[in-house]
Amino acid sequence: MYLEWIFQKYSFILLIGMGGIKVNEFEQDVQSKNNDVVDSIKGFGFSFVFFVLIFTIGVIISVINS
Repeated sequence: MYLEWIFQKYSFILLIGMGGIKVNEFEQDVQSKNNDVVDSIKGFGFSFVFFVLIFTIGVIISVINS
């Protein structure tokens, strides 16, 4: 258990000593060069509109029933 703690604590130093940190091969050849912020805004906007639509339908049904 103590050896695992030492390895976890100093594994970064071991990586640097063994020749540096390797870059992930997927980061070198990305499929989409879009900005992630734009995709996040789109995802938030679409889900927000979807839930507002569901809420509006629920309110309309509630008003019709009362």
